[in-house]
Amino acid sequence: MTKNRELLKILLLQIREATQVRKEEHESFARYCGINKKQIKILNVYDEPNFTLNCTKGFDALFVGGASDASVLAPETYTFVPRSQDLLKKCSDNGLPVFASCFGFQLATLALGGTIVHDSEIYEMGTIPINTTPEAKTDPLFHDIGKEFIAVSVHKEKAFKPPDSATELAYTSICSHSFRIKDKPFWAFQFHPEVDRKTLVGRLTFYKSKYTANDSQLDKVLDNAVETPESNGLCRKFIDRVLLG
Repeated sequence: MTKNRELLKILLLQIREATQVRKEEHESFARYCGINKKQIKILNVYDEPNFTLNCTKGFDALFVGGASDASVLAPETYTFVPRSQDLLKKCSDNGLPVFASCFGFQLATLALGGTIVHDSEIYEMGTIPINTTPEAKTDPLFHDIGKEFIAVSVHKEKAFKPPDSATELAYTSICSHSFRIKDKPFWAFQFHPEVDRKTLVGRLTFYKSKYTANDSQLDKVLDNAVETPESNGLCRKFIDRVLLG
């Protein structure tokens, strides 16, 4: 059944501690999806680590955001990680549309049997060029993006390839960057489609102690940052092409 944009209801699985970043992430998803932020309900795993797997009932899609405060490789510390993986697996099995960004990509990779590794030596930070695969040419979200686009990417954990049940859509020389589960309305992005240059500046400044050695390195990254319109456009394409059809 086709819905009106104004009637869509999205659940955002949020993995953020800081109030400032919680608010910014909510607003960023709403802005680039072209919907009112009141249409996006927040389920923050720091507030509700034992959330029910039926939490998506009544929603048209699940979004998953990023996390600079947690690691998918430390489930004993971040006890919401296994439950979040279970939720994504359930969404995949049941065909609920999913749009998973950064930490969401890593959760989805593990939930589907893939591998995530930690690398604090070679990692991406800032706005970077990302390549599309040949399979992207027929993908509902990527088919009108060229061979290369620019996106915001800040992460020290990565996957070298997507899960076996997924088709890779984008990559860089050091890691996989996007996949879709085959025959499912489920997309995951290691980069941040919901984050633009302005938001990157604020967020990376907030988390500078986690990603940069000093202010000089931070300034260099931010000075080289550019706008990311093709990446940001993926959010609205998901709404228009997947949820509204």
